[in-house]
Amino acid sequence: MEVKKLSISWQFLIVLVLILQILSALDFDPYRVLGVSRTASQADIKKAYKKLAREWHPDKNKDPGAEDKFIQISKAYEILSNEEKRSHYDHYGDAGESQGFQKQQQQREYRFRHFHENFYFDESFFHFPFNSERRDSIDEKYLLHFSHYVNEVVPDSFKKPYLIKITSDWCFSCIHIEPVWKEVVQELEGLGVGIGVVHAGYERRLAHHLGAHSTPSILGIINGKISFFHNAVVHENLRQFVESLLPGNLVEKVTNKNYVRFLSGWQQENKPRVLLFDQMPTVPLLYKLTAFAYKDYLSFGYVYVGLRGAEEMTRQYNVNVYTPTILIFKEHIHKPADVIQARGMKRQVIDDFITQNKYLLAARLTSQKLFHELCPVKRSHRQRKYCVVLLTAEATKLSKPFEAFLSFALANTQDTVRFVHVYSNRQQEFASTLLPDSDTFQGKSAVSILERRNTAGRVVYKTLEDPWTGSESDKFILLGYLDQLRKDPALLSSEAVLPDLTDELAPIFLLRWLYSASDYISDCWDSVFHNNWREMMPLLSLVFSALFILFGTVIVQAFSDSNEERESSPPDKEEAREKTGKAEPSFTKEPSSKIPKKGFVEVTELTDITYTSNLVRLRPGHMNVVLILSNSTKTSLLQKFALEVYSFTGSSCLHFSFLSLDKHREWLEYLLEFAQDAAPIPNQYDKHFMERDYTGYVLALNGHKKYFCLFKPQKAVEEEEAVGPCSDFDSLHLGECRGKPSSGLGPRPIRGKLSKLSLWMERLLEGSLQRFYIPSWPDLD
Repeated sequence: MEVKKLSISWQFLIVLVLILQILSALDFDPYRVLGVSRTASQADIKKAYKKLAREWHPDKNKDPGAEDKFIQISKAYEILSNEEKRSHYDHYGDAGESQGFQKQQQQREYRFRHFHENFYFDESFFHFPFNSERRDSIDEKYLLHFSHYVNEVVPDSFKKPYLIKITSDWCFSCIHIEPVWKEVVQELEGLGVGIGVVHAGYERRLAHHLGAHSTPSILGIINGKISFFHNAVVHENLRQFVESLLPGNLVEKVTNKNYVRFLSGWQQENKPRVLLFDQMPTVPLLYKLTAFAYKDYLSFGYVYVGLRGAEEMTRQYNVNVYTPTILIFKEHIHKPADVIQARGMKRQVIDDFITQNKYLLAARLTSQKLFHELCPVKRSHRQRKYCVVLLTAEATKLSKPFEAFLSFALANTQDTVRFVHVYSNRQQEFASTLLPDSDTFQGKSAVSILERRNTAGRVVYKTLEDPWTGSESDKFILLGYLDQLRKDPALLSSEAVLPDLTDELAPIFLLRWLYSASDYISDCWDSVFHNNWREMMPLLSLVFSALFILFGTVIVQAFSDSNEERESSPPDKEEAREKTGKAEPSFTKEPSSKIPKKGFVEVTELTDITYTSNLVRLRPGHMNVVLILSNSTKTSLLQKFALEVYSFTGSSCLHFSFLSLDKHREWLEYLLEFAQDAAPIPNQYDKHFMERDYTGYVLALNGHKKYFCLFKPQKAVEEEEAVGPCSDFDSLHLGECRGKPSSGLGPRPIRGKLSKLSLWMERLLEGSLQRFYIPSWPDLD
């Protein structure tokens, strides 16, 4: 017995140790330790490792936990720097360092797979990563988390569009679209489109934030805005969807008629111009994506070489029409600054080519952001960056000082020197800070050499003593200063704090407000009719509730005013009526509260079109209350029916309809055959068959359980004889009733058939009425 207890204790101890090992292994996440995403490149991983290793090295960090932290950092880098170990960790949750553990893992997976094949449930039911080789590695690579989406995807969507798939476990439609998704991802990622996958089961917060309420869903994100894909999941539709996300004015079509205007726009927009020559009549998607990524720095144009008149451009710029060619133009429109020509150009090649030509040779400082990029802050002695600034007046044509400055910049291109110019009249504070107070430079151009020391605007600079005229002596003096600056940085002896530059290209306030309003209206429109309409339901509910209350108040006020005017009849008419010698019968009206108001209860006709939806396929627990009437009694019975059932319209389980006896008598006769305690049902061969009056009958039909309850009208013979045929007339019937004998067929006896319908309705809701079951609902011919 003791041996048995000891064996059980050892087994429990072993299981506990294994559980602790598994928990510790699950707790260790190399991505979280290094602070990188699962899609991080090896360069990003290495950079993060070096930063953390310097910070947590035990020789430099005296924190008690620094040694353990450094070990974790080293272990994480060891796993992620090895592609095989990283792939193994992404699939199985461990680095696969021991073969014995791998073998044991494979045995556990085999046993669980055998169990899975016998009992037909997926491992995701328990949310454990068993049988992970079945999971698609392409989805694992692009999995998104909420923090990753907010911090990386949304900011990056201003440079490239993202295509995101929402998937989940037990999603068989996701399996069907998987081949198309793989093919599209392989193509679009190479073009520069961001790819993401969201697992709705594990990332419910992100799925809800994106507005994806079903799987699979495909959506696109650009400039932080979400657009849903609503077409069939085929390759061409997805490609067109990504292309539709891009703005339509990214690339301008350039011909021999407008190419001079396009290339000359560099002075106004302060951007280089990019021209692509190709044989395709439409702009390639790769070129559109490139234009979107660099839209803030360059302007893009497209030349279709097959168009008539393109020979002039191809001949002038010596372009091979059989090979895609990209030309970049800067200040000189007659000669490209750089050229690339190749078949099947890759996105990386185009990015490198454009990055080297993002700015003009002597760009104009039009904003503080551009100033930061062109003249960065000094970080070390080896990373000095000098800016040669030309302070000149604005002119419609290129002035001689600017052309001389441009030619000097072209001849003295260096990595450590950047040439820029500033319009003195637009940036007056900036220019006055760099220029001396003397009148020497009044209305003339000047050149300053500066170096930024911090982001607060502190600079050291030196302004040339004489104004810049562009002469050879001016160029020689400037070249001497630049050569001397390489040896002695102390040449920049003056110091100042520059004010922030005014954004010259920013639209005025009114235009910004109009653009914002237009974007907001467009977002609302897309959200309501195309994208996530569920997110807009609270706003729509509020708007329609306010409109309903407003119009309801106006309508009620209008009707109340009309009733008051009708009730308060003029006294002159009453006196005139008393003076008349004609004996007229008096009529008593029903109380005004009993008059049905327009639209206060919805009663639809039961026809062959609405028969299936209103009865045969009626939802469980719902009943349709049907009034039987004829064409002659339709108006009177419907008014009385509406009065009687008005207090029961608050129940969402009751529906109200009417059936025309003239059209569907056979259907009613067939139904009444199952009501054993109803009035005797005549035979269809009886001569009085068509004479029997069923008007005023009411049937409560339960379409799901196939039964009905029957209301038979009460005959009001005594009331009919006592009151007469004209006791319940409206003002519309007064003229018809005067002077006519009683016929016994007036509105009052017809309406009196439903006098006890409200009591019957109460018993119907209580469930105390007799039910007549039928095998199936007959067709309504």
